[in-house]
Amino acid sequence: MNHPKSPSLPAGLAATETQPAAKHELLQERRFWRKLGAADWLFAVLMAAVAVAVHLILPHHMDIYEVCILWSSAAAAVALGWFFKPLRWYIPLCIALAYGAVLLYGGHIEQADNRFLLKYFLSSQSAIGWLCALVIMAWGCYALGLFGKRHGDSATNTLLEMGRNLSWAAAVAGLTGMLVRWHESYLLRPDAGHIPVSNLYEVFILFIVITGLMFLYYEGKFKLQRLGVFVYTLQLILVGFVLWYSFSRNAHQIQPLIPALQSWWMKIHVPANFIGYGAFCMAAFLGVAELLKLYRPALKLPETHVIEEVMYKAIAVGFLFFTIATILGALWAADAWGRYWSWDPKETWAFIVWLNYAIWLHLRLVAGWRGAVLAWWAIVGFFITAFAFVGVNMFLSGLHSYGGL
Repeated sequence: MNHPKSPSLPAGLAATETQPAAKHELLQERRFWRKLGAADWLFAVLMAAVAVAVHLILPHHMDIYEVCILWSSAAAAVALGWFFKPLRWYIPLCIALAYGAVLLYGGHIEQADNRFLLKYFLSSQSAIGWLCALVIMAWGCYALGLFGKRHGDSATNTLLEMGRNLSWAAAVAGLTGMLVRWHESYLLRPDAGHIPVSNLYEVFILFIVITGLMFLYYEGKFKLQRLGVFVYTLQLILVGFVLWYSFSRNAHQIQPLIPALQSWWMKIHVPANFIGYGAFCMAAFLGVAELLKLYRPALKLPETHVIEEVMYKAIAVGFLFFTIATILGALWAADAWGRYWSWDPKETWAFIVWLNYAIWLHLRLVAGWRGAVLAWWAIVGFFITAFAFVGVNMFLSGLHSYGGL
């Protein structure tokens, strides 16, 4: 279909019109680094100092690949802090709290029951317990802020702001707990310590932290406080699993890393995977919010086009990282088993997840689909993702059977 051409402007008028536009574009195209302030550079120096300290303190625990991962992680943290400004205080705070726990342990795991701060706040189990409690409280504030009909605007805004602050506190507790758990694994077995992403309990904690941070970013950028109850309903489900898994299976106890997972590949494959999972699952609950807004326009939710835009961005980010994770997984498989792809149940369902969201993005970007269909598709995608993540471990066997419940 041909679009009609716009009428041409006289030469003099055209030059006058384009000059301000060109000037504006030049202003917009300033180098990114020139927009950075002293706090950004201080954060970068701090992350470099942390990487140097880790490199000097733990050289015997790292090979060349892990050194590369360390410095890549520091660079990624700096980039994220420059992109999402609150991370400039969030990451150093979590590192400082974890380092405080390391000092309190003094090289002895038994101190977890003897030191007040460790016992009630800074041991991995205490921090993760606070994570669970804070998620529940954040959900309550978001729910009251959205559905509480007896509150005025001031009270509603206060509740939503409390939900946001509690969400940040939960994210701090979660990441601190994971860092401390990493140290605790070395206290238990100095020759077999490992990054805490080796079982369902640990990756669910990672899942909660990643999803919470992603929502906090979109909440701040698009003013989505009223969607907190939907995303934190997902967080409640995850917390429920963590609590059930802890009490029924003693999953909180740190176990030795099985041989199949004793690889530096795990340090990059698993986090990339769970950025994808977190983004996909968050998009599904945003899909629920969009459907509610479509069928009940009176609800005080953001407009549907705003919700759909955030859902699209979440799926796009998730698809990028899930693709990276799948490629890394194939490389790991080639290194461990001698072949890139075996159509193992986990691999097959990973491909189904990837294909599902590839089609979703194609329909939105190329076919121009919008509205309820894509929202429903994102919700169905949640169940596909959940089965690929947990269901395969429970009901199917294969090369990845070590990840079962």
